[in-house]
Amino acid sequence: MTPRPSNPRLVVAANRLPVRWDPDDRRWVTSPGGLVSALAPILRETGGVWVGWNGAAGGESGRLDVDGIDNFVVPLDEQEIEDHYDGFCNGTIWPLYHDAIRPPEFHRHWWRSHIAVNQRFADAVTDVASEGDIVWVHDYQLQLVPAMVRERLPEARIGFFLHIPFPPPEIFERIPWRRQILQGLLGADYLGFQTRRAALNFAAAAREFADAQGPAGSLRYDDREIRAEPVPIAIDTAHYAGAAADPEVRRLGEELRRDLGDPPTIILGVDRLDYTKGIDLRLRALEQVLDTHPGFLGKVSFIQVAVPSREDVDEYQEIRRQVEEMVGRVNGRFSEAGWMPVHYVYRSVPFEELIGAYTTADVMLVTPLRDGMNLVAKEYVASRVDDTGVLVLSEFAGAAEQLEEALIVNPYDLDALADTLARAVSMTPDEQRERMRRLRRKIIRWDVHKWARHNLDAIVGRRGR
Repeated sequence: MTPRPSNPRLVVAANRLPVRWDPDDRRWVTSPGGLVSALAPILRETGGVWVGWNGAAGGESGRLDVDGIDNFVVPLDEQEIEDHYDGFCNGTIWPLYHDAIRPPEFHRHWWRSHIAVNQRFADAVTDVASEGDIVWVHDYQLQLVPAMVRERLPEARIGFFLHIPFPPPEIFERIPWRRQILQGLLGADYLGFQTRRAALNFAAAAREFADAQGPAGSLRYDDREIRAEPVPIAIDTAHYAGAAADPEVRRLGEELRRDLGDPPTIILGVDRLDYTKGIDLRLRALEQVLDTHPGFLGKVSFIQVAVPSREDVDEYQEIRRQVEEMVGRVNGRFSEAGWMPVHYVYRSVPFEELIGAYTTADVMLVTPLRDGMNLVAKEYVASRVDDTGVLVLSEFAGAAEQLEEALIVNPYDLDALADTLARAVSMTPDEQRERMRRLRRKIIRWDVHKWARHNLDAIVGRRGR
């Protein structure tokens, strides 16, 4: 076995690589995002490798150096994209782990493809890693990889982080291959989850279906101790705050308000168009508010940014149709000359434009039916450098565990959601500042760099937070 160095090399395994192809410049460029910004310096410093898929069908495995980061490409063919990614990952695991809001599907050929793809990722990891390295596996697409890597590198230090919720055992147990998934995850030394509940759910499932023993913080399995704990993902707070202070970005926000007719209050929602996000319920709540608070008419404008997602899937096409019909109904009922209550944006929004919207929005609606974390909530808080603004946050978002100073609401309770929205619109500047200052202190104290370091320390066995 290779001795473990004092500064071990980091090998990251994630569904996607941290790079994308720029068709204009005809070259690979680093993708934006907090995880990439947190891990890129560590990868460069340790000579580490990021193992992932490039997002396209076909191609070959191989190395790709971009901005000083060594990437190892894991190829997927069209059938694997259909069966493993679209099928098992997003047709089975995604709905099931989100409280089965939509019925998951269970197909043996999806599962077989999932195993094959996970094995290819594990093989890629073991091809580039040694016993002395830290292996950090990410998210629901690769839950089998820790045990597969452990089989070839039994002394490796392996971590896993789940970015989405982990369901209660009574939901998880529906999976025909529940034991195999748990055995895959239990190949890790350390498992990080977004919330305390998710960590406890995993530990309960591991005891019930995989014969693990002990509490989440010290599970015993296969003569090994495994830690499972909540370690909520954070954002690059300084990056968002810096962008929000940029005069050009603030100009974009001011321009947005002028384009809306300079309303006294702007409400903002930013979501992927997904059935877990509760967009339909917040539109119904807005309709109720406008029904019961006629003084808001002509004075409150709601912007809903819906980023396209899985557009070729019938179910997602239906979600889009329902949301757009609801937008039309609300606008048809309440629009006046020179004012429309709902402005619906169905596209991806560039970073500067998004931050501009954050800086000008008086109220941020983050009301998913279930979310692992929801970083939009943290992005909004980070962008409120003047300490104003109100965050309305679903109790079913992982962020609610940390951001208690937000207005916390059950999005299924339409009356409560409408009342909370009305309260947010009417909140005094003094209360806004008190709440927002406390929120900002939290996300500044626990940013993505501290989050990454905590995980890496935990994987190698250094305790503390």
